[in-house]
Amino acid sequence: MRSSKRFAIGILPIFLCMLSIFLAACGGGSTTTTTTAGNKATDDKQVFRFPVVGDISTFDPALVQDTDSNFPIQSVFTGLVQLDDQLNVQPQLAQSYDKSADGLTYTFHLRPNLKFSDGTALTSADVVYSINRTLLPATKSPVAGYLSLVKNFDKVTAGTIPTVVGDSVMATDANTVVIKLSAPGAYFLKQLTYPTSYVVEKKLIDQYGTAWTDHLTAGGGAGPWKVSSYSHSTGIDLVPNDNYYGSKPQLKKLSFVFFPTDNAVGTMYKAYQAKQLDYTPIPAANVPDLIGTKEYINSPRLTIRYLSMNYLAKPFDNIKIRQAFALSINKDEIVKTVLQGVYTASNHVIPEGMPGYFPDLLGPDGQKATSGNTAKAKQLLQDGMKEAGYSGIDKLPPFSIAYNGTSSAFKNAVAAMQQMWKQTLGVTVNAQPVDRAKLLTLESATTKNAPPKGLQMWIAGWNADYSDPQDWLSVFFQKGSDYNQFNYGQNNSTNASTQQATQDMLAKADIEQNDTTRLQMYNKAEQQIVNDAGWVSLWQEKLHRLIKPNVKGFVLNTVEIIPPNSWSKIYISQ
Repeated sequence: MRSSKRFAIGILPIFLCMLSIFLAACGGGSTTTTTTAGNKATDDKQVFRFPVVGDISTFDPALVQDTDSNFPIQSVFTGLVQLDDQLNVQPQLAQSYDKSADGLTYTFHLRPNLKFSDGTALTSADVVYSINRTLLPATKSPVAGYLSLVKNFDKVTAGTIPTVVGDSVMATDANTVVIKLSAPGAYFLKQLTYPTSYVVEKKLIDQYGTAWTDHLTAGGGAGPWKVSSYSHSTGIDLVPNDNYYGSKPQLKKLSFVFFPTDNAVGTMYKAYQAKQLDYTPIPAANVPDLIGTKEYINSPRLTIRYLSMNYLAKPFDNIKIRQAFALSINKDEIVKTVLQGVYTASNHVIPEGMPGYFPDLLGPDGQKATSGNTAKAKQLLQDGMKEAGYSGIDKLPPFSIAYNGTSSAFKNAVAAMQQMWKQTLGVTVNAQPVDRAKLLTLESATTKNAPPKGLQMWIAGWNADYSDPQDWLSVFFQKGSDYNQFNYGQNNSTNASTQQATQDMLAKADIEQNDTTRLQMYNKAEQQIVNDAGWVSLWQEKLHRLIKPNVKGFVLNTVEIIPPNSWSKIYISQ
């Protein structure tokens, strides 16, 4: 988010799987609705009710950085290209595209006769306007970094030039968009599948300003759905967009039902049982009893939950003390006892199932085990204290860990880590539970800051935005990244030069055009980041949810969107 969307641990993260239903086949752009035989229910039954935790944080594609907001946005808006169900980049509003030999210029050819949901013509000028709008300082986009490869990105976001329109982003005619890059990033097209480049309707923004997303019943998007109603307290209703260029949804209404954050998963589950929802995440405690039932489905998810330590916060400017805290955690025990065994303990930054996943990655002790290494942790703490000049445990600074405290499951996970640190290292870590919004604010404030302006230690998570390891490594650990909240490489620790060498490797990997070489470079960088305890992965999620058996056409996909043309295959049976 800033490239990417970010997650703080909150309510049991299974609830985020609500964004994970995908259709198996990506539509090819036909303008007719797919027909379904025989057992399809009548039109008045073609309603899908979907739970969301609280109000979404934004309906603006230029601002979205969380999964709850992303799903409605992906339904209403679309862009030049999108990911299909296999995470491949496919043309969307663009009918085709060309790349120059040097990889610095992309030319997109739009489909003919595109329209916004209100019937207004959509041309290349709308695409150029939307991309430029995301970059303007006035938009205050926290995810503008997804467009950082656009030439002069740094100048327009800093306000030193007023626009990139006609400079690096151009509408050469009504159906042609040209984008020039500052470097030949191999992941550029994948970044364009994130909503920061999605097309929005200028006249709606001109009329309503920052409140334009409260008026989406009047238009605004060009995706397969349009807004019929939006209540910030109860939910969002969508209906098919008759002006969508591609295959139209068979469903007649898509309802996002808002649930309060307090015990949201449990409340959703009860609503599902009462036939008020067609889909629900499952509370962890209920998963074992539901496995094997006809409505239960699970699949891997490209989400890692991790422990963060701030390099600018003592004593975590010492790599050995960082490693000691990492190796004191028995991830297997936490997953088994606290999380009911529904997830998988992990040492990885890049999750399994992601391009660039490194099966041979080792923990900071040189082992693959995820059960911790208490003997090594104790020795590392003693060595680290000696290096840093601490004469004893009682001389260490006080420790605190921030986390989203609205879930008892994650409160218990933090409590388990507190006990492990106490038992292995003899240190007391104070828990700092806060709500999700507050934690995101605190995380952002930690970039370039030591406490009290920044956090010392916190729990967070990340879900893939697109199918490239750059979204996991450079987004977090590169110099100047908004999400380098650990201050990796930008500190005065004794191994800062090693961190900076890793950042140089990431910069080279980002523009490497040979995929095999590029992935090898990312693997090497990931291993060094794990050695540095740049972040400490805890577990990779799986999706556990229930879907009503009369909902047909849904399958799981790991990036958690539904490709626009795939909606035409989804329907409610009798």
